[in-house]
Amino acid sequence: MDCGADDQKLAASLATLIPGAVEGVVREVVLIDRGMDVSARKVADHAGCRVAEPGDLHSVVAQAKGDWLLLLEPGARLQPGWIPAVAEHVEEVAGGRAGASAVRFARARADRPGLLGRFSQKRTALAEGVLLRKAQALGQAKGAGSLEGVARGLAVGRLPAEIRPAQRRRK
Repeated sequence: MDCGADDQKLAASLATLIPGAVEGVVREVVLIDRGMDVSARKVADHAGCRVAEPGDLHSVVAQAKGDWLLLLEPGARLQPGWIPAVAEHVEEVAGGRAGASAVRFARARADRPGLLGRFSQKRTALAEGVLLRKAQALGQAKGAGSLEGVARGLAVGRLPAEIRPAQRRRK
């Protein structure tokens, strides 16, 4: 997670990952510190997360324990059903049956913008999260200054699982 968030956003995201850790789908959580406050650091510490400095994103990705990475914005919440969808996708890629190895989640129905909202909405590359192979993330991380940069420009498929994107502050 590219983390400059407050403790409540961080806790909301981490809470949706707990069932994945229980099922063995999530092996570790690494947070990229983009100005985390003290309370967010405390949440990260209590949850057993590793906090990394944003400087060398390539080495942060290289040190990740798993063969797959799930990139999320702080405050994004995976919805029930994400674990079997991720496990099935990883299995399909391993068996050569998946078109794209990198995938995004579908926005939850409540968060899908209407017709006019689609044109005025500022989209980020991490708004729907990204699941990708570590090897692909390593290639993308060269020269990327953020996880957003890693996720930008990827050819991705769509997972049959939903996400509630992080809420944006309106200016």
